[in-house]
Amino acid sequence: MPNINAAVIGRQAYSESLGKRGTSTDITFYNLKRDNDSVTFIEPTKYPDRLSSLQCTVSISQVAVLVVDSIDARFGEEVVMLDCAGVSKGYIVLRNSIQLSEIAPFIRGTTVEKYRLMEDAPPAIREALLAEARKAGSGQVEGEQYGSVAVDHFFNVKGVGTVALGTVIRGTVRRHDELMVLPGDKKAQIRSIQKHDDDAETASSGDRVGVALKGLAVEDLERGTLLTTDPSAKSDISISGEVDVVKYWREPLREGMVVHVGHAAQVVPGRIAELGASSGSKKPNVKILLDKKIAYLPGGRAILMYLGGAKLRVIGTILLP
Repeated sequence: MPNINAAVIGRQAYSESLGKRGTSTDITFYNLKRDNDSVTFIEPTKYPDRLSSLQCTVSISQVAVLVVDSIDARFGEEVVMLDCAGVSKGYIVLRNSIQLSEIAPFIRGTTVEKYRLMEDAPPAIREALLAEARKAGSGQVEGEQYGSVAVDHFFNVKGVGTVALGTVIRGTVRRHDELMVLPGDKKAQIRSIQKHDDDAETASSGDRVGVALKGLAVEDLERGTLLTTDPSAKSDISISGEVDVVKYWREPLREGMVVHVGHAAQVVPGRIAELGASSGSKKPNVKILLDKKIAYLPGGRAILMYLGGAKLRVIGTILLP
């Protein structure tokens, strides 16, 4: 059963007309299923108040639906976040008589520039996303040796135990897999896997899953926990590397600056401990000391944010070692 996660951004509750409402906290999930194809629409419910709501939404999505009601600072920040997250497939829905030529200067040079223009018609959007799910399913590889799930919600179910909801961000996980629980040194076993309420033996990259876990308490989980069989997975209290600063960012980076690092469903605060290049450089080398460990797979991309930004709070990206 192929699935894609689709970030729906720009208009609150637009997904009410696209799927059936599911789990809702600072992000809200809407589910659409037809035959063997499924789409999980995700909205950043608490954005713009919580930037982490937007970051999590786009970072666990493979496709985006960008609804443009107005051209303002919020729209600009959404475009920058989508670009930083590398969401290369998507659809633009223009409303309130806004023309493509009006937003063209703001999306030029970003992943959003390649999005397909779509009419403001929910049935057409549903069909387009179901087609994307079918296409993703045809290229889905289920035989990969390792797999990793980014957890976004978790709870206890009477008679079942600890259940985690999340997205398979790489590879394949299987029933009875022994998992590392990162950050930390806990272990867990997958009792069962569900995809859109159907039992499954495996789940692969892009799948939205619920996994029942043996040997793990709800208290051992948090937003962003990485459940993985991949021995290359890491968790660190600091990250170092070159920051690819977005072209719209104007404030110089500085040592001691408090930043937030977002990766998959995690957002971890920290501060810039070392700044190796000129503060005005668009590719400065930095070392960031985090308030707590962040879990990741080597070669992943993290988004650097500064919550004190006036109009734009997204600084850029940094590759994870």
